[in-house]
Amino acid sequence: MSGLVLAQDVVAGENVPPFANTAVDGFAVHASDVAVVPVDLRVIGTLAAGDGTQWNVGAGEALRIMTGAPMPDGADAVVMVEDCGQPNAGTVTVNRSVVVGTAVRPIGDDVRAGEVVFSAGTLLGAAGAGVLSSINAREVLAYPRAKVALLSTGDELITDGSRLERGQIRESNLTMLEILISGAQCDVTNLGVIADDEALLERTLLHAASTHDAIVTSGGVSMGDFDVVKAVLSRIADMQWMQMAIKPAKPFAFGLLGGSGRSVPVFGLPGNPVSSMISFELLARPALRKMMGHTQDLLRPTIPAITDAPLRRKPDGKMHIMRVFGRFESDGRLHVRDTGPQGSHQLAATAAANGLALVPDGTGVDAGDRVDVLWLA
Repeated sequence: MSGLVLAQDVVAGENVPPFANTAVDGFAVHASDVAVVPVDLRVIGTLAAGDGTQWNVGAGEALRIMTGAPMPDGADAVVMVEDCGQPNAGTVTVNRSVVVGTAVRPIGDDVRAGEVVFSAGTLLGAAGAGVLSSINAREVLAYPRAKVALLSTGDELITDGSRLERGQIRESNLTMLEILISGAQCDVTNLGVIADDEALLERTLLHAASTHDAIVTSGGVSMGDFDVVKAVLSRIADMQWMQMAIKPAKPFAFGLLGGSGRSVPVFGLPGNPVSSMISFELLARPALRKMMGHTQDLLRPTIPAITDAPLRRKPDGKMHIMRVFGRFESDGRLHVRDTGPQGSHQLAATAAANGLALVPDGTGVDAGDRVDVLWLA
């Protein structure tokens, strides 16, 4: 339930707490009896949390009571045990005055029956799930987690740990993307690397479309590529093949593929690992989150930062997205510096990054200048 977005309001059917109870261990008393202290009161018994025994506290009396236990009739305040002395089992000496309502949690102090506890569109966290349990909301209407199929193609990609032959590389994108997709609160099915076989890929994609809410592919979206992914998707889906004014992650594809009487979105990410990650963060992740009912904060938060070292680039008409590591310093501001080589194939430097600096077209940013950072931490 945690991580889901509510699709309709949740109205409390019960008060929380359902009865007035004590917030501390101590003695339930009449506040008027302890207006002048020290004063000795007669102890009439003990009441623990979960004990439903009905007690009535009269004038000059006190009831030993444990945190969470229901307030007895007659008593209107609780004196903490630390403020009392007990010369014998039948008497308590109260050393501090209290006013009416001290250390008492009224009925409905947290939630009132009939009130809207959560509005539609609320993202449930751990505390929210606890609130639903506290009001006995055993079933609520929420947007489900998106079921995402993830795949790549390429006979050059090796996944079994075997020795690399000339021209072969080890698969890394799917490993990375599976974690990113799961981190976006989606349920991901990693279909692995599909062989460069158009018939096999077509069957795989059509089956994925009939059993999932979205498909993410890695590789084969560059202009001029003749990749099986591009060939098959161009034939069976309504696709748009794009070139964006950002670096890395310039190539990107998006389309709709029919399955089981419906169309599911297909996100075609580039094959270079850094490009693949950034494309997911900027384009696929926000879309998947919107599918799951999110309406705010679709993108990672953007934070203004100060550069501790220059972020250099060449003018090329594109926004450069540079991997940086940042920390909040004593001046209260986020300070960043690049994590190393910025090539779209250089994933090792990206692993050290906790932010993406958005560096506009030009020669870059000088040390001490401001830069906007997409915060990944």
